[in-house]
Amino acid sequence: MNNEKDITILAIETSCDETAASVVRNGYEVLSNIVNSQIESHKRFGGVVPEVASRHHVENITMVIEEALVEAHMTWEDIDAVAVTEGPGLIGALLVGINAAKALALAHSKPLIPVHHIAGHVYANHIEERLTFPMLALVISGGHTELVLMKDHMAFEVIGETRDDAVGEAYDKVARTIDLPYPGGPHVDRLAASGEDVLEFPRPIMDDYDFSFSGLKSAVINKLHNLNQKGISYNKEDVAASFQASVIDVLTTQTFKALEDYDIKQLLICGGVAANRGIRARMEMMCDSNDIKLLIPPLNLCTDNAAMIGAAAYYQYIAGKFGTMDLNGRSNIDL
Repeated sequence: MNNEKDITILAIETSCDETAASVVRNGYEVLSNIVNSQIESHKRFGGVVPEVASRHHVENITMVIEEALVEAHMTWEDIDAVAVTEGPGLIGALLVGINAAKALALAHSKPLIPVHHIAGHVYANHIEERLTFPMLALVISGGHTELVLMKDHMAFEVIGETRDDAVGEAYDKVARTIDLPYPGGPHVDRLAASGEDVLEFPRPIMDDYDFSFSGLKSAVINKLHNLNQKGISYNKEDVAASFQASVIDVLTTQTFKALEDYDIKQLLICGGVAANRGIRARMEMMCDSNDIKLLIPPLNLCTDNAAMIGAAAYYQYIAGKFGTMDLNGRSNIDL
């Protein structure tokens, strides 16, 4: 498909607990990026409740889309396509965005572009700095921990993934164990900066490029349970620092192993956990000492948003990869 003219895409993201819409031109120029977060609604439950998330998406989706168009100073005549997250994610939440996208695409005679949520996270950095290849992407979020090899745009090869818990899920469970509020990741990261790695939690290193955090999470819970039974006090800062040190060692070891084996000199870190200051600092140190270019999206593009969906959708548009009106949400979908 000819891509000489500007391509402007309205993108929608509702895979979890953010209702988001964005207008993106040519895959990197963000004209608007509206995110309506539900964190306050889910805090009292200690995690995202799917039914509550879906209900909030229904309440907010029209308003968020309209706000994205207004902020971008766009009408439907200016929009070339409608993109939406197809999966993975919470199926009820996904369906709200998908049905809104299908209705808008049909009503305004626009092509429909289904986008993989993880592809969106990868392309979040493309908004700030154009991606070059070959490249290795480390995707770390509440639901995903993956190493993805890319040799061209939208060409993904998953070479490593978690065998059990995602790293963000482990952060939230450890946070709950030491009575930190949801979402736990930012609170653990903040406390870790004031603590010391004195509890010696295990470093589960796989022989390949995979990850495993279930054992580490259990080790933290069991250690604190044993200390409590013995009446031995501990401080939360040291728990956070010890847990985070283990996580960082695992992530950097597996990532560097893949970089060396595939002779890759560019690393992209993306997903919500990419906002973690401790992880960012260690990765920067590793890349600096090994002459590897490191790309990390700004904090507002690490967490779920629709601009990243619009960025990835652009490359599907120019390749002519569109969806149809029977598009459905998929809670699990290969990258």
